[in-house]
Amino acid sequence: ISFNSVDSSLSSLKNCQSYINTGMDIATHVALDLVESFNDVEDVNSMENVMLEYAAMDRELNHYMKAIEETVNQIKREKPENIPDLKCLVKEKFTALENKNSDSDLQKNEKYMYFKDQLKEMRKQFCHQSDNADEAIEQIDEDIAVTQSQMNFICPITQMEMKRPVRNKVCGHIYEEDAILKIIQTRKQQKKKVRCPKIGCSHADVKGSDLVPDEALKRTIDSHNKQ
Repeated sequence: ISFNSVDSSLSSLKNCQSYINTGMDIATHVALDLVESFNDVEDVNSMENVMLEYAAMDRELNHYMKAIEETVNQIKREKPENIPDLKCLVKEKFTALENKNSDSDLQKNEKYMYFKDQLKEMRKQFCHQSDNADEAIEQIDEDIAVTQSQMNFICPITQMEMKRPVRNKVCGHIYEEDAILKIIQTRKQQKKKVRCPKIGCSHADVKGSDLVPDEALKRTIDSHNKQ
């Protein structure tokens, strides 16, 4: 049995998945724009619902592709004399996977988790700006908060203000993208692991795949510099 047409279909489905990922990236940027512009919480929440819808589509697509792959592997393994009903077998496996769905699955979607993390950081940085800061005590608190934030602007590698901060998903520390990637590349050539450059961190194996852009911090730095 030739599976060339099936392989072609799987390739097309993976392209669809890339469109979903792009949609989730756009929704994340729109939500951050809304927070930065002090829009209503309701507007931001609507973007979270969009993210959950995308996560559900991503899950469904993953289940469908898995059902196809499992069916193909089963046929290759069993080598039946008669050509089986592929559509029926795929539907059976897909339904079994879908029946295990739960709302918590969507909360664990990597891009949704990134969305929630970045939203939380944006609210920390920007929401205090919309509060009434006329009173002296509130102004002092805000000055302290700004000073603490500025300390987070400095890269532990370059000791300079970051322009393209990336967060390590494993330990949570942030570095200038070019600086950490350069260290990773150099150590890779030396066949050595990279210890997190943040003083006191015990994480001893920083990988490029663990790094994600910290859009919230980048916006905070840009906003501070404009002011």
